[in-house]
Amino acid sequence: MDKAVIGILESGTQLYDKYAGSIMKGGLGVQRLSPALDFSSELATRRCDVWLVTDPLRNARAIDVLNSLKKNGVDVPIVFVAADASVREAVEALHGGANDYLLISDDPDLLMKRIEHILRVNEKQPQATQDGTACPRIISACPAMVQLLEMSRRIAPSAATVLIQGESGTGKELLARYIHTHSGRAKYGFLAMNCAALPDTLAESELFGYERGAFTGAVQRKPGKFELAHQGTLLLDEISEMPLALQAKLLRVLQEKEVDRLGGQKAVPVDVRVVATTNRDLGQMVQQGKFRKDLYYRLRVVPIIIPPLRDRQPDLPLLIEYFLKKHTAPGEPPLFFNHAAMEKMQQWPWPGNVRELENTIERAALIRTGSQIGPELLLLDETPQNEDYAKTAELVGLTVRELEERLIIQTLRHVNHNRTHAAEMLGISIRTLRNKLREYREGEDLLPEAAEG
Repeated sequence: MDKAVIGILESGTQLYDKYAGSIMKGGLGVQRLSPALDFSSELATRRCDVWLVTDPLRNARAIDVLNSLKKNGVDVPIVFVAADASVREAVEALHGGANDYLLISDDPDLLMKRIEHILRVNEKQPQATQDGTACPRIISACPAMVQLLEMSRRIAPSAATVLIQGESGTGKELLARYIHTHSGRAKYGFLAMNCAALPDTLAESELFGYERGAFTGAVQRKPGKFELAHQGTLLLDEISEMPLALQAKLLRVLQEKEVDRLGGQKAVPVDVRVVATTNRDLGQMVQQGKFRKDLYYRLRVVPIIIPPLRDRQPDLPLLIEYFLKKHTAPGEPPLFFNHAAMEKMQQWPWPGNVRELENTIERAALIRTGSQIGPELLLLDETPQNEDYAKTAELVGLTVRELEERLIIQTLRHVNHNRTHAAEMLGISIRTLRNKLREYREGEDLLPEAAEG
């Protein structure tokens, strides 16, 4: 932090006169900049770690300054300082992206605390790749997660497709970005497409692009996600929701490494690493005829299953501490959960996983009145939920036949596909088990290693 430089942007010398001494006394450098017409480019080129900016700045309000910075792609921490301001103006600036909003009458020590907090946060932030994608930080002490992350780093440099499966809120996209930033493709783009968010008629053009005149409204050529992600990584989120017709075209792209734009005359070669994510059981969907088997095996060259938060007990205190710090306002005393709140959080099954945990902590941090947070501020759904409930809730809506099929297949997997042992566990004869497997569509293809005895 001793090498950090604080920039001051103002019309006069009021900020410099008041704060420069405290800043330099704290071991930080100071740069002054008089407001120019194009202050956005000036702030970008001066290489300061934090900027102090007066509000208003030559009749430009804080929100005008922030909008100009965004428009010009400038991303620097900014603390606005005003002689007097309303709560509305401060809130408007903070919502617009300011790191803080102070009054010049405030104690200089308060400003230094704000600056130190911003510098600390920036030091902890992972470095960004050349395309601007931040290297994600995944916190875990759970042996299963540690092993999963080690494997992800090992396979990251390859071009193999990856299928990430896990419940909603477990961090599938975060892991996809983790793989991207540890690969040789990190200096190129990371693009994501939610397969459930687009109508069938738009999904194909979004993925593969189109030529001018390919359809009504196609007034110019548009490259698809595959072309835009050339030499980088393409995340296909919720791949289970992709229509069957589009699945066949996706399979061809993965095999041939080229795309055909809608209305195009020739194929366009692409070099893209595909990572697909889903919160559903694709193997089960293949059995039901809802997902192509050939695409399923093409995607799961490297299959990764993220465990739910309820199976990652060692990670809970680490994540709680991380999110508490993340959602504590600068300059405020540290927040903490009392014993009763911690006990309730440890007993909760977290059906929404890490996403639900962060939302709970953020909500509690907003509505609390002191540094201590009690169980009454968690506002968790009081409907009785436990581990058994969480595991069985996903079964609701299945038919009896589907439940029977799932039970038999999972039992076979549990006993390493030994039919004799599976029949004993299920309480049926091996002949009945064979007949059941024969009934299930493509059952033998999905379980080729099942053997008797």
